[in-house]
Formats: sequence, structure tokens, C-alpha cells
Amino acid sequence: MILVTGAGGHLGSAALAELRARGVKAAGGSRVPADGQRRLDFDDPAGIDLAGVSTLLLVSAGYAEDDRVVARHGAVLDAAVRDGVGHVVYTSLTGAGDHLAFALAHRATERLVKASGLPWTILRNGLYAELFGGLLLWAEDGAVESAFGDGALAAVARADFAEAAAVVAADPAAHAGRTYDLVGAPVTAADVAGRLGAAHRAIGLAEYRRRLLEETPGLLPFQPPMLASIATAVRHGFLDATGPDLATLLGRPAADPLPVAAAAASAGRPRS
Repeated sequence: MILVTGAGGHLGSAALAELRARGVKAAGGSRVPADGQRRLDFDDPAGIDLAGVSTLLLVSAGYAEDDRVVARHGAVLDAAVRDGVGHVVYTSLTGAGDHLAFALAHRATERLVKASGLPWTILRNGLYAELFGGLLLWAEDGAVESAFGDGALAAVARADFAEAAAVVAADPAAHAGRTYDLVGAPVTAADVAGRLGAAHRAIGLAEYRRRLLEETPGLLPFQPPMLASIATAVRHGFLDATGPDLATLLGRPAADPLPVAAAAASAGRPRS
């Protein structure tokens, strides 16, 4: 049986749905499980049960500081070894993302995966098109503002990441010991603004950080530096490189990220 962690989240739920659509026997695991799902709380190592799991699709358990994320992943990998899991597929971060503030937890987890002794595959995912669009800011005059400048992001629609993960998890032996770098086509903030019929206006990184700290309620302490690192990496051309791995896994070209990013940006557009 394939078990998908983080099944209550966007990527995990989409990957689980994709597996089931392919007729593959798969179950979901979550901290707060839905009906038919297995309870998986990575902060409760003694309660992690992976019995009967042949392939574990380990969706990164982020949204915390590095030490907590790595400890969570270490706990589930220890359980995978203990319970005889046959293969681990880990959703990591694109190699171009080493400049990002949240890269360390991914690289540390990759080390743990390889040191576990289990057969493994690592999916180094780029950044979501949905995230790129969602980070654009709407000004009062109807312009789109961003700290991305003229930089581009090789963005990927979340559905493509989910499909790629399902392809690998459904036939893990064919991908054993492989690290795939999954990035899409470059898209800029101006591209997204143009699709929405708006002008794009660049703001500086200091202004962006100020807005994150002073005008964005609800952010956790680790999130402002994480978001600022995305902005500077895109702005300075570190996340615009493309590659063939995603299309190879999908067996088709990746979806155009521009309409996906535009839809996400449009969702945040103030209503007149």
C-alpha cells in the first residue's frame, strides 16, 4: 500500500487523488485524519504507525523552524525503517533553491532519507505557480506590486507536482536512487499583471520586508524571512532555470504556469 503523508494539505491531497484516479491502492495520513485516513502526527514519534506501507510518499512537513521540521522528518523515517517500509519518496526543494531560507531543512532531510538505508527517490520541487501569484500585492490604484523586480520564476502548477509524485509512487522501483529537479517555465510578475490587465510596479526588498513585518497579520515568526528570501532569489535570477525532469515524468509538457499564477493573484484582487 502507498501512504501519502500530509493528506489534509494541498499537495498531499492532490497526490492521493491522482493515485486513486490511476487505480492505485493508496491511503492518506494526517495529523487530523479524515475518514479512512491514518493518524500521523510527526510530533508524536511513538504514535507513528507505518505498518503495511510498501511506499511512503513523504510530503514535507514544513511550516515550522528548521529544527522542528527536521525532527519531524527524522521521526517518520525512523518509523519507516522500524515498520519495514519498502521505499520512500520525499518532496524536497529544487536545487536552485539553496539560496532560500527554508532550504536547509530540505537538504538535511535528504541526508536522512539517504542514510536510512531504505530505497528512495527525491523530488526536488520548484515553487508553486499558485504561490507566486498569491505573493503579488494589489495597490489602491489597481496596479500589481511586487519585490520580484524583473526576475522570473520557473513556476509549476501544484497539480503537476501531484501528478509527478503519483507517477513515481506508483512505480517506485523504476525511480530508485534518483533525484529529479522539477521546475517549469519562467514567469514574471509583469507577465501575471499583464494577463490581469494591470500595470506592474516593483518595490524594494526593504519595503517588502517592512510590509511583511508591519502590515501582514498572522504570519509566523519564520515566515517573513522565508518570503523575503523568495523575493530576492527571484529578483536576482536564481530561480528562473528550466529543466526536462518534470516533462519526462509527466510524459507531456508541464502546464503553463501563467494562468495558474494569474488566477491566484486575481483571488486577492480587491473588489471595487
